[in-house]
Amino acid sequence: MDIPRLTSKEAEILGLLLANREMYGLEMVHASESLKRGTVYVTLGRMAEKGYVESRLVEPEDQAGPAKRLYRATGHGTRVLRAWQTALQGMEAAWAL
Repeated sequence: MDIPRLTSKEAEILGLLLANREMYGLEMVHASESLKRGTVYVTLGRMAEKGYVESRLVEPEDQAGPAKRLYRATGHGTRVLRAWQTALQGMEAAWAL
């Protein structure tokens, strides 16, 4: 079995999205102590290319300002995170012996 490869930022983003269903990029930055505004969108773009997240544009209710992108984890992203967490727990248990 191949262990899925996730960076710590990707795992954190997927965890946030699973806990909150959908989030804007800046919401993720504010909800995290390690995600930064300059890297969250680059990471989200890379994750979208891998099929871990998907997004949709949301128009502002008052039509003032540009549309914002709302992100959510895909089924594939959810499975990758769960497999990664399971593999990590297995390694931690083995190291504890």
